[in-house]
Amino acid sequence: MVRKIEELEQHIKQLSPEQLRQFRTWYEEFDSEAWDEQIEHDTQKGRLDDLAIQAIKDLQAAQCKRK
Repeated sequence: MVRKIEELEQHIKQLSPEQLRQFRTWYEEFDSEAWDEQIEHDTQKGRLDDLAIQAIKDLQAAQCKRK
C-alpha cells in the first residue's frame, strides 16, 4: 500500500498545472462523496445520536452562540 501511495505521489508531481487543477476538482468531489457516505452510515448505525442529543440540550439551555 505504501508503495502505491508513493507511486501516486510521483505521478501527481508530474502533472501539468491544468492536469493538477482537474485532479483537485475530481478529488474534492470524490472525498466529499466518501465523507457523505460515512456520515450517512454512522447516522444509520446511531453513532451520532449522542452528539445530536447533546446539541439539542445545549440549544434548549441557551448554551449556543450565534456567529
